[in-house]
Order: sequence, then C-alpha cells, then structure tokens
Amino acid sequence: MATRRNADGPVTAIDRTVGGLAARQVAHGAVADLLGNTHAFALEDALAQAGRHAGLDGADAALARAIATATFRRFGFLKQVLAARLAQGLPADNPRLVALLATGAAQILDLNVPDHAAVDLGVRIAKGDPQLQHLSGLVNAVLRRIVRERDAILAAMTDPLADNTPDWLAHRWRTIYGQDVAQAIATAHLGGAAIDLTVKGSPAEWAERLGGIALPTGSVRLHEVRAPIADLPGYAEGEWWVQDAAAAIPARLLAARPGEDAADLCAAPGGKTAQLAAAGARVVAVDRSAPRLERLRENLARLRLAAEIRVGDALTLTQDEGFDAVLLDAPCSATGTIRRHPDVAWTKSATDIARLSGLQRRLLDKAASLVRPGGRLVYCTCSLEREEGEAQIGAFLARNPAFARVPVTAAELGGLAEPIDANGDLRALPSHLGASRPEASGGLDGFFASRLRRVA
Repeated sequence: MATRRNADGPVTAIDRTVGGLAARQVAHGAVADLLGNTHAFALEDALAQAGRHAGLDGADAALARAIATATFRRFGFLKQVLAARLAQGLPADNPRLVALLATGAAQILDLNVPDHAAVDLGVRIAKGDPQLQHLSGLVNAVLRRIVRERDAILAAMTDPLADNTPDWLAHRWRTIYGQDVAQAIATAHLGGAAIDLTVKGSPAEWAERLGGIALPTGSVRLHEVRAPIADLPGYAEGEWWVQDAAAAIPARLLAARPGEDAADLCAAPGGKTAQLAAAGARVVAVDRSAPRLERLRENLARLRLAAEIRVGDALTLTQDEGFDAVLLDAPCSATGTIRRHPDVAWTKSATDIARLSGLQRRLLDKAASLVRPGGRLVYCTCSLEREEGEAQIGAFLARNPAFARVPVTAAELGGLAEPIDANGDLRALPSHLGASRPEASGGLDGFFASRLRRVA
C-alpha cells in the first residue's frame, strides 16, 4: 500500500490488492481535493498527480477519470439526491464525505459498473480513511438506498439548467442568452464531448479512414473510439492531433500563410501552434508554463512541425519588426469547456471572471502592439461569458482606432452561420452542431473569437 497525501497530510492508503479499489480511491481523492479547494488544479491535473502516485495502470486510470468526470457532470443532481437521503442534509464542511457519496452515486446512476462494487468499495474507502471511518455505516446505507431507488432518481433528473448548473452560472446564461439557449447549453453539458481531430491532410479521407465524420469547420469527429488514441492510424506518423472543433477555428481565421511571421501567445498545450506551423508560418510560441511547453515541444516533434518556443510571460514578449499574424488565446474562466471538463462549473466563480478580465485586457493590448501594419490579430477565449469575449473586443476597438474588425463569414465555417454573431465575431456554443447537424452530434466547446486587422 502507498499513502496518498493532500494538502492536509496523510489521508488514506492506496490499496492495490482489491480490484478497482485503487481507481476509486484516486477518483475520490481528486474530487475531494477540488471540492475542498486544497489546491488550484483542474480535475485532469488532480487525477494525473494522484494516479501517478498510486501507480495506476491504463485501465484503472481510465476508470478513475470516468468516475470523477461523471461525478462532476451530474454534480448538481447528485447533491440533491444525497441531500434528500441524509437526515441533516449535505455537510458543506466535510468535502471528503460529499466526494465519497457523490462518486459512489455517480457509479450507480451513470456508469456501467456493478452496483455491489460501487457500494462495497465505497465502504472500504470510508473504513480506510481516518476522517471517514466512523461514517462507513452511513456510506453503506445511503449508497444502498440509491441502488434501490435508481429508477425513480433517474426519472427525476429532468432540468439540467435549474437542477444541475450552479445558480450563478444559470442566472448569467439566462441573462445573456435567454432561457431557451441557456437550457440548450446546460443540456449539451450532460452529453459530454466527442473526440475531434485536426488533420494535416484531407478531413474527408481521414474521417473515412478513422470511422468518423468530417465536420463543416474542417475538423474530424470520432464518436466511438475503441482503441487508445496513440494506437489509431496516423497518430505515430504525426498526421493529426486532438483538438476540439471550436478550438481549431481561431487559427483558421488567422489564416497564416507560408513564410509569414506568426506568434501564438499563451500557446500551451499547442494545438493552435501546430495549426500555424502546419500552414507554413514561422511561429513563435510563448507560454509561462515550462512543463506545458515541454508537452508542446513533444507534440510538435511527433507532428514533424517546428516552432520557436519561448518560456515566459507574453506581456514581456518583444519582436522588433512585429508579426504578420498574432493569435491570443487568453487565460479565461473556461466556462465554454464544461461539457469536456465538468469540474469547471463547480470550481470557478464570478470572481474568477472579474479577476481574469483585467489580465485579458492587458494581454490584448500587448498582442496588438506586436502586429505589423496590415497584419492580423485573433483574440479568443474558451468562455461563455461576455466580459471575456464581446465586451473585451468592444472596449479594445474603442481605445484602439488603428484596428478594425474583419468579420467571420459562414463560408469560412463550411456554411455554418449559427456561431457568427451580429458583429461578425465567432460565438460558438456547446449546443451548436446539434439539431441543425444531427450527424455531427456532440456540440462544440463554447468559444469566442474576434478577427482584427491593423489598418494604421
């Protein structure tokens, strides 16, 4: 056994002797850490760190990820389910108990795992955790009751906006987009995300080869992946990389040309850098995170693409002659990625939006200063919040008369007009590519992008 630690010291011993237990311990620990705000990691980072410490193999790591992701995807529903079955309601001051009950309930209600494994292993986790040992009987009783009442519970999960979305986000989206669109966004979040690829060659040919479909935006979407990504045709040869279809649009709008000087600010994890390099531009990729840039470097090597990689703050980047094209994917609240990263809904707050909007303004002004006369600038965020998108561009154009908007056209999106707003900016929503293109079900990440040209 190995003791897993969090910010508060030893918590529980990872038990590799019982099948599936270690995976559930890692999922529980990652969810508890995020609910308890013991670190600032995203769920993927928390899972990766805990999984490495526990020595999980590929199958157990995948199970831990599935459990934790399912927990956050229906966390609003699960909180109501649990609160109704606890005499004193859900204990806000005990995130480890909440996490254990929620991960157990998620397995019972949403995952194809045996009920007895979800219950019995949940009880084992409680008995092995010094903070939860005295509550193992409660864990057993609550999870067994959820097994008995599963059909009724699932039938009651009908309103993802009112019951499965944090109140502050539901209110914002109703105000910004209206009730119907807000409802569609929340529904799309329940569906999760497909795997999208950006390919070097023909999307139609790669879609046929991989058993996917070519999206109108130029990406390839895989609905069913029965093998590890690295085992799929074309991966080892560097013919494609994983990138959400919406995330791939901003670099396409920048339309870098062979021989142009291009900058990708806040570049990691590197999908957009790869797009610019594949287009033939001379790319400078900048990010503050050295580890994330190392991953970018490894990805470029696999893709047989080249870029100049600089570790540092984009606000301090200098380039005497400027760039023909600058792409700024600014740090943001990431509320557009909830269908892919459901923990975002429960770990971010309105204060994050206010805090990040000031940084976005500074980065946007810096990016503009790097653009040569006649050059292009694309600003984008994976956020659904106007403060991080439309409002940023409106304020920027008001204080920077040297720049003008270059509207996005439906032709650039393969005929899709739905994600283009009245100003000609991209406003992709998780609910897009739904009813209008049922063959491409899976939606899009929520993304904002505006294309600007330096005219003076």
